[in-house]
Amino acid sequence: MKVYNYFRSGTSHRLRIVLNLKGLDWDYVAVDLRAEAHFDPAFKALNPQGFVPTLIEGDLVLTQSPAIIEWLEERYPTPPLLPVDANDRARVRALAAVVGCDIHPLNNRRVLEYLRHQLHGDEAAVLAWCGCWINAGFEALEQLLAADPKRGSFCFGGQPGLADAYLVAQVESARRFQVDLAPYPFICAVDQTCANLQAFVQAAPKNQPDAL
Repeated sequence: MKVYNYFRSGTSHRLRIVLNLKGLDWDYVAVDLRAEAHFDPAFKALNPQGFVPTLIEGDLVLTQSPAIIEWLEERYPTPPLLPVDANDRARVRALAAVVGCDIHPLNNRRVLEYLRHQLHGDEAAVLAWCGCWINAGFEALEQLLAADPKRGSFCFGGQPGLADAYLVAQVESARRFQVDLAPYPFICAVDQTCANLQAFVQAAPKNQPDAL
C-alpha cells in the first residue's frame, strides 16, 4: 500500500491518523505541493485532480480522503472508526463532515493560492479568511460536543475514531493559521487526549519525512 501525500495537507494528515489507528503498513510517497509536484503528469495520471492523498494498492487507485477512509473502514473493520448504533454513526459522520465539507475546503492550498495570486490578497487577508471559516465551523463543533451525552475523552465515547482524525488535522491547520483556540475547550480537550496517542503523534505534519 502506497500513500501519496504532503506533510502539511489536512486531508493527508487525517488519512495518516486513520492508517495508524488501523495499525496498517504503508509506504509514504511525498508529493511536494510547494514545488507544484501535484501538477506532474505522472501524478495526474494517477489522480486527474492532482490532489493528495492518493492511495495505491496493486492496480487499485483511490482518491478523495473520505472515500479512502470509508474503504479502509470496510476492508479493515478492526479497530472500528464508527460506533455500532446507526444513530451514533450518523452523529460521528456529521462531526467529521463539519470539518471535511464546511471548514477544510475553504482553507485548502488551492483556495489560498487563488486568494493570493488572482485576488491579490496579502497574508493578513489570507489569515482573516481562514480564521473566519475555521471559527464558524469550530463554534458549531464546540456546541455539538458540549451537548452530546455520549462524548467521552474523544469526540464520541472512549476510543478514537473518525471524527477525531478529522478534528485533530483541522486543529493543526487552525494553529498554523493563527486561530485562537481558547474559546473551544472541548475541542482542545479532545486534541490534547489524541496528542498522547502514538497513532496521532506519528501522523503529525512535523514528523513526516518531507517536513522541513
